[in-house]
Amino acid sequence: MSEAQHIVKSYGQELQLLRGLMTEMGGMVENQVALATDAILHGDVGVATRAVELDLQVDAQEREAEQLIIRMLALRQPMADDLRQVVGAMKITAAMERIGDYAKNIARRSIVLGEYRLPFSLTGIANMSRLVQENLKLVIDAIGENDADKARQSWQADLAIDEIYNSIFRELVTYMMEDARNITPCTHLLFIAKNLERIGDHATNIAEHVHYAVTGEPLREERPKSDGSAFAGARLPDDADPR
Repeated sequence: MSEAQHIVKSYGQELQLLRGLMTEMGGMVENQVALATDAILHGDVGVATRAVELDLQVDAQEREAEQLIIRMLALRQPMADDLRQVVGAMKITAAMERIGDYAKNIARRSIVLGEYRLPFSLTGIANMSRLVQENLKLVIDAIGENDADKARQSWQADLAIDEIYNSIFRELVTYMMEDARNITPCTHLLFIAKNLERIGDHATNIAEHVHYAVTGEPLREERPKSDGSAFAGARLPDDADPR
């Protein structure tokens, strides 16, 4: 085997390794979001703690992927399609790390929320989380399969998540106006819903990177977004992320 053939084979193996690292990291953040949701719905502190602790593994996986990406850029000097794949991987793993942070924040707030008796249903949060998890799974499948069509499907799915977020926002504000005792728990739920909405946004960002890496073409049309009518300008800031 010539040296050139050996390099090509080795580089192909590194691309496969990188894709494997991304899908494994995706599975971790999927699990993190599922655990955080379970902690909210069932008030399970142990599950919430597992979601928080899992973030350390997500961060370690991002660092491993980053080291591989830097090595590939430095030693392989990829061009054209390969360069898109490698640069896209860097952006994708960064977005996944942020998803892990949001899941961690949700889990932490679920612990505080467990101190309150809620006089209303968490059905809206449960439905929103289900949509977010479905979309996250779809985009992670797109990564593993290098599938631009699945990436586009994920990108288009964010509209439903935005709409349910706006519905939850209105519902929680109503509860807060009806009874001042609801203000604190509803504030935590508003931040939880906001974190879920941001996870959905990051999933669509990942979908854009996957689509471009596979096809070389950006998703040119405007991303479907809900304006939220009167509540469009009332978005909460991102949750603080204490380290």
